[in-house]
Amino acid sequence: MKAVILAAGYATRLYPLTKDKPKPLLRIADKPIIEYMLDGFRRIAALDEVYVVTNAKFAPAFELWAQQLRHCPHPYDFKIIILNDKTTSEETRLGAIADVQFVIERAEIRDDLIVAAGDNIFRFDFADLVDFFQQKQSDIIVAQPLHDPARLRTRGVVRFDAQHRVVDFQEKPADPPSNFVAPALYIHRSENIHFYQHYLRAGNNPDAPGHFIKWLFPRTPVHVFILPQPAIDIGTLETYEQVCKDFSA
Repeated sequence: MKAVILAAGYATRLYPLTKDKPKPLLRIADKPIIEYMLDGFRRIAALDEVYVVTNAKFAPAFELWAQQLRHCPHPYDFKIIILNDKTTSEETRLGAIADVQFVIERAEIRDDLIVAAGDNIFRFDFADLVDFFQQKQSDIIVAQPLHDPARLRTRGVVRFDAQHRVVDFQEKPADPPSNFVAPALYIHRSENIHFYQHYLRAGNNPDAPGHFIKWLFPRTPVHVFILPQPAIDIGTLETYEQVCKDFSA
């Protein structure tokens, strides 16, 4: 199993903090945001390589961070590889979905694949997610309840049946089909990763990952793993400051 962590954005909403530092490397309590994800990945025995896709502006910072990780007291069992998508600005960025395809092609990935946003913190046992993936034998997304109608309209919203199979998915819907939102954390079966290329070649939106899930679920079964605790999305300066306070309390 391989993983892609999406870290090629420019996080302009967190300026000035992210003007010269990538958001996933901002520290919360004793470590960078991205290491919360990596610590979760420790629970996935089959995972052997994690690809962090970033841009030309922040690639040196990620390379330095990865170098330092190799000398930490508790090294990871999987290899961490930094890939630079060569973009230099918000205007020229590839978009999250195109970045996944960039990694698939560059690393010649043929395995089951985890895709995760680099700015979310998940607080659950990733081994449970992989067990669910193996049980369902399908692609998996995660979801959590959200009861604020205004915020639902700004997120990817999923509706699923009694067997947790996706039956509807809308990105930033005016009329949300449910009160479950889907943070960007997916597992794809190896035989389904070619769908990224098909999606992009058809001229679809290369950015917000939810657009891909909306396109994907009518073509192959996708099931929903309900998060036991809500994910933390570091989307704004205010959120970041609040999470820093909460984690240091």
